[in-house]
Amino acid sequence: MIKTQETTDKLAGSLSLVCALHCLFMPSFLILTSGFLSYSIDNEFLHFVILLFAVPISIYALVQGFRNHKELFIFIIGLCGLSVLVVAYWLGEAALGETLEKTLTVAGSMLVIFAHYRNHRACKALECDSCHD
Repeated sequence: MIKTQETTDKLAGSLSLVCALHCLFMPSFLILTSGFLSYSIDNEFLHFVILLFAVPISIYALVQGFRNHKELFIFIIGLCGLSVLVVAYWLGEAALGETLEKTLTVAGSMLVIFAHYRNHRACKALECDSCHD
């Protein structure tokens, strides 16, 4: 039987980590490849694709975690992190500037990762069967 709560927490946290790593290391990658790949990689599209998967998976995992554990703090932290990620994407580099966009993206990602980590820990601490469908 698939442990959906555990799986979605891990998947959503991993997607947030990918988002943060992409934001931090993409400039270095482009420098190392001498800009060769810079014409074929559309950063905004990649951000959109990551958010397209991360947001619904995170919301599902956070809602399930709240239903199972009743920890409002974890739920709110996760939603705040997702909101920061969406705002950073929506406003973009043009409105925020490169540094603020990256800072918001990394901060939002860390909040989401933290929330999913806490969700996962709450499930393990309670050893509850309700976490696992």
